[in-house]
Amino acid sequence: MKIRFLGTGTSQGIPVIGSEHPVCLSNDTKDKRLRVSVLVEWDEFKYVIDCGPDFRQQMLRANCTKINGIVFTHEHADHTAGLDDIRPFYFRQGDIPFYAHKRVLGELTKRFDYIFTSKDKYPGVPSVIQHEIKNEPFTLGNIEVMPINGYHHKLQVFGFRFAEFAYLTDMKTVATEEREKLKGVKVLVINALRETEHISHFNLQEALEFIEDVNPERAYLTHISHFLGFHEDVQKKLPKNVFLAYDNLQIAL
Repeated sequence: MKIRFLGTGTSQGIPVIGSEHPVCLSNDTKDKRLRVSVLVEWDEFKYVIDCGPDFRQQMLRANCTKINGIVFTHEHADHTAGLDDIRPFYFRQGDIPFYAHKRVLGELTKRFDYIFTSKDKYPGVPSVIQHEIKNEPFTLGNIEVMPINGYHHKLQVFGFRFAEFAYLTDMKTVATEEREKLKGVKVLVINALRETEHISHFNLQEALEFIEDVNPERAYLTHISHFLGFHEDVQKKLPKNVFLAYDNLQIAL
């Protein structure tokens, strides 16, 4: 299994428009972050988790010409706003499978009604195949995927375990029984927004405590804001098995 970090930034990305924060002015490419997303590949299968406003740029940068579907963690714009850019995949492959909570599918139907409608559809508009995810295992390609239920403040969010790899973003609280689903993972990806407390995201300390509880072989931090600091400075402070993810980073299991 291969994982490519398509984006590792928070909702505004880094640099933030108009910001003069030192991290936003950094020349280090690892400090430049598109909105958060990953591409998960195994055998002949390729699935993208979330489809934010940088989706087109991410697909071009990854030279990705095929996807088997898109899996959504939740409905916020930084995770869904790139949906119209599935068109090139649709033109080559046909209807694109979507996997999401029932609530998320409903929100996408409202925001992108021209994609989901079955009446008088404009030529060239993509079509999708909707798959509702519940808090129970489902199949992608030839493997079983386990949802990990959590909360982004008061909003329900899904993380996902693909065999020995798990991806969680926009998490603030994860119940004990959901954490148990992560035991035995080799690679864990988890959000770490900044050092100070945040109402709907893990801060750095909370993320490190979560990693210690799950005890993976390796962990990667994502959904990072400029307030966390310079990539190289932050990395020096982390435990030896914890890494600050960066855009276009590729790892293998």
